[in-house]
Amino acid sequence: MLKDIQMDNFSIKKEGILLINKPAGCTSHDIVDVIRKKLRVRKVGHAGTLDPSAEGVLIVLVGSYTKLFDKFSNLDKEYWGIMKLGEVTTTGDSEGKVIKRCPYEAIEERTIRGVYRSFQGEILQTPPMVSAKRIGGKRLYKLARRGIIIERPSKRIRIYKIEVLKIDKPYVEFYVKCSKGTYIRKLVEDIGEKLGCGAYVVKIKRTAIGPFRIEDTFSPEEVDYSCLRDVSL
Repeated sequence: MLKDIQMDNFSIKKEGILLINKPAGCTSHDIVDVIRKKLRVRKVGHAGTLDPSAEGVLIVLVGSYTKLFDKFSNLDKEYWGIMKLGEVTTTGDSEGKVIKRCPYEAIEERTIRGVYRSFQGEILQTPPMVSAKRIGGKRLYKLARRGIIIERPSKRIRIYKIEVLKIDKPYVEFYVKCSKGTYIRKLVEDIGEKLGCGAYVVKIKRTAIGPFRIEDTFSPEEVDYSCLRDVSL
């Protein structure tokens, strides 16, 4: 059960999870700060970072639920996105500088769909330098900002389902269901490399984390105590 705290004769829920629809343009930590101030609760955290340029489902843990980070962060994820063929950027998304351009016009739709399907299953993925992953105690993106590139060990991830939804070259709309630790921007870069033309993410939205779907989320502005949920995994 949720722990209750008596305030002015009302029982106010002060622990649980919040399902937030994070907007693009802010960090996951920004959302945590907003929730902490709105609910006046000190112990607030999130269960898995979402890139500042990405939007979608972010699980925020409140009160003693912050201790359940591992249980929530280990859940599978689902994403919808749009990639652009023919260009490579420094960050793997539209915020980076274009460093390479290649022709893509002759690539057939069946080839694009086939390359997407080839990434389904268990694969090795190298974390991008712009990720928040720590190596040697240092965040990769902080090293990248200083122009430092280091070796990163590859990690096994699982792509349960990957599907092309629409092709309107140079843009490809797609869906991915994947395991914890999957970097969608790196997945798109690897697809672009296999196609031979390069690619980067234009837009990415996390549509689900485990059983928690975007249809059940609240915007940061809508959040109040009534949005807290008591969930057991």
